[in-house]
Amino acid sequence: MVFKRRDRRPLWKVIADFFWPKGGWARAFTYVKHRLHRLPDPPERIARGIFAGVFTTFTPFYGMHFIVAGTLALILRGNIPAALLGTFFGNPLTYVPIGVISLQTGHAILGRHTLAEDEISRSLGGKFLDAGEDLKNNVLAIFSDHEADWHGLHLFYDEVFLPYMVGGIVPGIVTALAAYYISLPVITAYQNRRKGVLRAKWAAIKEKKAQKENASIEADGRGKGD
Repeated sequence: MVFKRRDRRPLWKVIADFFWPKGGWARAFTYVKHRLHRLPDPPERIARGIFAGVFTTFTPFYGMHFIVAGTLALILRGNIPAALLGTFFGNPLTYVPIGVISLQTGHAILGRHTLAEDEISRSLGGKFLDAGEDLKNNVLAIFSDHEADWHGLHLFYDEVFLPYMVGGIVPGIVTALAAYYISLPVITAYQNRRKGVLRAKWAAIKEKKAQKENASIEADGRGKGD
């Protein structure tokens, strides 16, 4: 296959690169920033796309963030590639604080007792994995003799998904608005500077072309004079 890696990475390397990409997270964020700057769309649309992507990271739809961000960007008439890049705001370094803030806020809004931070960070990923396993088993039960058991998924919805969904709205909007208002002037300035550079290059090309044409005309004139 053309796009298949020649060097197959071992499992430990794949996991390590997920938590710490090659070159570090600073390099990864720099790459995302340059990709956002070079998107061919007005700054307002790109900023709305970033809003959609950042907000999506505060939703509990893990594994579907690209779909949710793209759909939200479409609704907001934002740039869809910018929305997809904006979801990189959610990464192994930020998912735990995002989960803690969203769950704590959700339990507070729903009038429930708040959870200890270490309890959330220790069990959040495991609960999502357990819910995915239960969902898979229940789907397989439709085509087998096993009995579907929705009790675990009901508890997951009540204790994790619903509080996460409700609690992620407020901090998600606040963070996404901050990303919007920070990125808009930065992208505008970058595009204006880029346009200025392109105009300068185009003017230099035209001037060089004109100089060649003048030189050619002068050469022809001297040839006829001779």
